[in-house]
Amino acid sequence: SLICLSHIPPHLLLSPISLIYINECQTIVEACQGEMKCFNHYGGYLCLPRSASVISAPEPSSQSVAILPVESNEAFSPCPVGYDAQGEGCVDMDECVLDLHDCQPSQQCVNTVGTYSCQCPDGYSKIGIECVDIDECRYRYCQHRCVNVPGSFSCECEPGFQLAGNNRSCVDVNECEMGAPCQQKCYNTYGTFLCRCEPGYELGPDGHSCNDVDECSYSSYMCQFQCVNDPGRFSCICPEGYQLQGTRLCQDVNECETDIDQCGEGQTCINIHGGYQCTDSNRCREPYVLTRALLSDNRCVCPVIKPECRDLPFSIVHRYMSITSERSVPSDIFQIQATRIYPGVYNTFRIRSGDHNGEFYIRQMNNFSAVLVLDRAVTGPIEYTLDLEMVSVNPLISYQTSSALRLSVFVGPYTF
Repeated sequence: SLICLSHIPPHLLLSPISLIYINECQTIVEACQGEMKCFNHYGGYLCLPRSASVISAPEPSSQSVAILPVESNEAFSPCPVGYDAQGEGCVDMDECVLDLHDCQPSQQCVNTVGTYSCQCPDGYSKIGIECVDIDECRYRYCQHRCVNVPGSFSCECEPGFQLAGNNRSCVDVNECEMGAPCQQKCYNTYGTFLCRCEPGYELGPDGHSCNDVDECSYSSYMCQFQCVNDPGRFSCICPEGYQLQGTRLCQDVNECETDIDQCGEGQTCINIHGGYQCTDSNRCREPYVLTRALLSDNRCVCPVIKPECRDLPFSIVHRYMSITSERSVPSDIFQIQATRIYPGVYNTFRIRSGDHNGEFYIRQMNNFSAVLVLDRAVTGPIEYTLDLEMVSVNPLISYQTSSALRLSVFVGPYTF
């Protein structure tokens, strides 16, 4: 029998996995058994009866790409599966470009030598014949939040953080350097920030703005006289005639010592709470006369030779004092004391005049001193002129005399 190898089906001629020419009849020991004879051909061998005759095809070259002689009038392709005849040789066929593959729509066709393969794109895995999206978020690739998308995933951070360069980790955002809406002070914290205010301000309900604190509304004791609220702070002011002592207290200005009084000649400056009074240096009124020897003592004497002096105190000394309004009562405000003590003389003290509404009384302490007591709270400005009399009696010689202290009490307009 005669067998032409060029008519043998292609799958019998060449192995699809190799284009290297191998003579199996020489390399395989006892390739054919019994009465069969081994006939080598390109891509394989045949075991045929020894009486068969074979016309072999030309020997292939040593190149890895097979170039086979092709008769243009043949009705079938002489090239192996996956190859295409071009001229006198066979070249690899790109099944992916020619759409000769059976890959699923979800797969990617990848051409290989002599054939092709169906592969899944990145982010997909092959289950059966289909490519299914891989949920990367199951593997905790992200530090905070993972968002799965077809074929991939993305990481997101919680508010106050931003993605690091690796697109996985989250790093803190310094909002204070990125225009945080704090009106005054900003403090960065992990994942957020805090707004704070300067002293004298308080944080608003929105957590960002700073509102002025009205310290004056907290207490009436912030200032002794008047509190003035300013942005971020407060200040105390004092009324006319006073000056601020420290930050909240008011102290009376002694106009008589600072030479700001306007008292004229023949007048004496008397300092009082919140101001001053100009009084005549000689306050003696008829029938009293100023004692020349005691000018500095401001003592007025009623001469015994004057009949009208019989029922009047022998002498009057002028004194001045100033007290604050609404003073706690009873309150000792002035002490009276005899300047001379005579044996056998008994002294008594009383308010001779000036206490029209009973605001004062005398508390005698011993034979030679007494205290003027404020019995009722008074509010200034007001002035009281009290004649405090000391009556001296010596019963052994039937002697009686008296002296008075004319006390001008100035009540200031404030409690300080």
